[in-house]
Amino acid sequence: MTDDLEPRGPFRYGDRVQLTGPKGRMHTITLREGGELHTHHGVLRHEVLVGQPDGSVATNSGGHEYLALRPLLRDFVMSMPRGAAIVYPKDAAQILAAADIFPGATVVEAGVGSGALSLWLLRAIGDTGRLVSFERRAEFAEVAQANVATFTGGTPDTWSVVVGDLVESLPDAVTPGSVDRVVLDMLAPWECIDVVADALAPGGVVLCYVATATQLSRVAEYLRGTGLFTDPDASETMIRGWHVEGLAVRPDHRMVAHTGFLLTARRLAPGAIPPDVRKRALKKPSYADHDVEAWTPGAVGDREITDKNLRKRVREAQKAARGTLAASAGGDDESA
Repeated sequence: MTDDLEPRGPFRYGDRVQLTGPKGRMHTITLREGGELHTHHGVLRHEVLVGQPDGSVATNSGGHEYLALRPLLRDFVMSMPRGAAIVYPKDAAQILAAADIFPGATVVEAGVGSGALSLWLLRAIGDTGRLVSFERRAEFAEVAQANVATFTGGTPDTWSVVVGDLVESLPDAVTPGSVDRVVLDMLAPWECIDVVADALAPGGVVLCYVATATQLSRVAEYLRGTGLFTDPDASETMIRGWHVEGLAVRPDHRMVAHTGFLLTARRLAPGAIPPDVRKRALKKPSYADHDVEAWTPGAVGDREITDKNLRKRVREAQKAARGTLAASAGGDDESA
């Protein structure tokens, strides 16, 4: 990681600072020579913050006070520019724990999205690890690279971004059996499991982050069907904040509930068959291929519609619209 931005010590030009002002309103600025923060409460010059310790209070020209703190990583990812939806901090923390991301690990990530999870992974692997991130869309990769550079002060030496499809590009990017952890954040992770199995070292972890129960079911059954992984483990994380002030202690009215499912499995050694799999193979399964197929996105999502049926629906919609217009005009004839 770059050492350009230290997360401690007095504020310097180039540091990002989170200012909390009147009524809790937040502003995130980058300190620069001659810089000023203008609000309807007054002007706060950047130079008054330079040299002050983290957690200081500065006063602007209007006499209003601002608490100055370096933003935490969770603060940054929630406010950074987004090319795609981000992995929220609550899920990022669980991913680091469930996938056991450790200093020095070789980690593969797909897709990179806006770079939120990349930042957490880069911090976890440390200066001796390696993160290879795959992203199909070049625009998303550019947003992610810019966000990482903004937070870290440069492009980390431990990070490389590959623009392309994971299935096609992974075999050329890593040596077979050399990857410790794989994190898949994509619509159809089951399409990548075969190449992931080749890349993972025995005992390595694959973690899939999916949004819907249909995705969760399909990727779990695909992992089981390969015979190359331990039985997958699935979970989701919900967080409920609490208001704590004196004796007024109660749960917040709002909570961060479902954002996604986490599913993990470990790579088996070549030829290994776990004992529980042997037992399960002797029993009649509680589902068949057609059951699994019923949970695919195609089966429960968009369905093809014939031209005849579509024209019928258009007529029904237009009839309903004419009825509504007639009613609003005071008429009583649907055909008007």
